[in-house]
Amino acid sequence: MKFTPSSPNPQSIKIAGGRVIDPLSQRDEIADIYVVDGFIQRIVPIHTSSSNTESIDTDITINADGKLVIPGAVDLCARLREPGQEYKGTIHSETQAAAAGGVTHLCCPPDTNPVIDNPAVAALIQERAHQSGYAHVLPIGAITQGLEGSQLSEMHALQEAGCIGVAQLRNAIKDSRVLLRCLEYAATFNLTVFFQSVDLSLQGDGIVHESFTSTRLGLPGIPRSAETVALARDLLLVEQTGVTAHFGQLSCARSIEQIAAAQQRGLPVTADIAVHQLLFNDEAVDGFNSQYHVNPPFRSEIDRKALIDAVKSGIVTAITSDHQPHEIAAKSAPFGATEAGISSIETFLPMSFGLVRDGILSEQEWVTCIATTPAQIIKIDAGKIAENSMANLSIFDPSAQWQLTSETLYSEGKNSPLLGKTMNGRTCATIHNGRLVFQLP
Repeated sequence: MKFTPSSPNPQSIKIAGGRVIDPLSQRDEIADIYVVDGFIQRIVPIHTSSSNTESIDTDITINADGKLVIPGAVDLCARLREPGQEYKGTIHSETQAAAAGGVTHLCCPPDTNPVIDNPAVAALIQERAHQSGYAHVLPIGAITQGLEGSQLSEMHALQEAGCIGVAQLRNAIKDSRVLLRCLEYAATFNLTVFFQSVDLSLQGDGIVHESFTSTRLGLPGIPRSAETVALARDLLLVEQTGVTAHFGQLSCARSIEQIAAAQQRGLPVTADIAVHQLLFNDEAVDGFNSQYHVNPPFRSEIDRKALIDAVKSGIVTAITSDHQPHEIAAKSAPFGATEAGISSIETFLPMSFGLVRDGILSEQEWVTCIATTPAQIIKIDAGKIAENSMANLSIFDPSAQWQLTSETLYSEGKNSPLLGKTMNGRTCATIHNGRLVFQLP
């Protein structure tokens, strides 16, 4: 594999003969793309005369015949672990993994150590990502100081430092009045609030979905109400304050119904689903395989199908990797003592493309969910392929088959339930800010 970090040096690239898909312009055609000085200079359909490209000299030519040329994926939730947990992953390793996975923009949640609750930490993360040069890293700030749920953070200062929103994640908040004040403050500065709704008192010590499977295995369960009760409260406060809200990593059919009802009432609400929630149900934990330990847990097959229907219908407009790299020890204890999460950014595209292969989404709808709409949610100029726009592109081969192993994962986290399995579809090359940062041989 070839990795080349971005640099200020000019680089010209021709992407030849790929199927170019851009939902924003409704483009879906075989074309050549010319990238010069970081920008897309020309998009030339192959049936068009090449006379207007004869003067374009390129340093690199990428043969994209039989492949999809799409906007680089925009991942709304991917943990990099740095600062504070470099034994799990670093900004360098995880953005390199993002490049290998076709992700050019990713949002970093605030649960680093120290927490992203001040401009200095936000600036540090962005600077280190810039130095590595593999992907854009967009920090999400903490909505309360230290994510402790009692004192409001300096949200405006975080916004000025480059944070694209604020979140509390799954950490407890002192009471609903504190949350109300946080949302009012965020609304004042037009900040998007990222929710991961959970009632921790209902979750208790649960680690898997509360069901027959959890009872049979003797594992404490998490009821659906741990999500839906908190989601109902959060939606009511969103309605009261008018804040722009994004609800991440939903897991229940009832949650989808609540989001749909809020959207019908005109609330400024969007939602995403972690890609692995679309693939697995609660029966995956049979055998106590800790690689399937996630939070929120895999729910019932009825819930899984409801999540897929939500993506197909457009109630949920984004799919995320929910990338959480862990060291080997974090997954080596008995199931209940292991840490939740999957290293998933490198398998994000092939996993989500399964919805296309199964006839659930078209290629245009798939690109919309992984790139176009996520970029719109966080209000950045990305998720598109257009002349004179910055070149952030992924070249994806839907017919490629490859085996996922610890050796083929660039992430420091090797915690994936797909290890040893054959993957269908693979990122062949990634262009970040007009530079080729990853390419298969």
